[in-house]
Amino acid sequence: MLRGMANVSLWADDLEAARRWYAELLGAEPYFTKAGPDGEAGYYEFRIGDRRDELGLIDARFAPPGHAPGPGGVILSWHVDDLEGTLARLLELGATLHEGITPRGEGFVTASVVDPFGNVLGIMTNPHYLEMLAAGR
Repeated sequence: MLRGMANVSLWADDLEAARRWYAELLGAEPYFTKAGPDGEAGYYEFRIGDRRDELGLIDARFAPPGHAPGPGGVILSWHVDDLEGTLARLLELGATLHEGITPRGEGFVTASVVDPFGNVLGIMTNPHYLEMLAAGR
């Protein structure tokens, strides 16, 4: 059934500002751009991390009906090697704290921020992620 995260998409009212912010954070420009019906950029995609996971930025004009802007519900957490340093960098770039550093047990530690565009971005140290990576999975 569910085989792995294929793409995570974040919404932004100002797509160009979001592209610049994430390019600064990630140290890379998006590898893919898709124009909207008006010919302007409507979607940017980055490939990031060990498995080249897809992080998409979508112009909020194309959000599905009923989409509520701002933080809510689901938090997708990205593994990081330096949780404190990554959290500090996110805050330095203008994100706001959503939940501070929180130990979850057995080496699992999380934190989250709200990016300048209203999306929750989770980060964590995750021993299971490192075990799977070391095993080539």
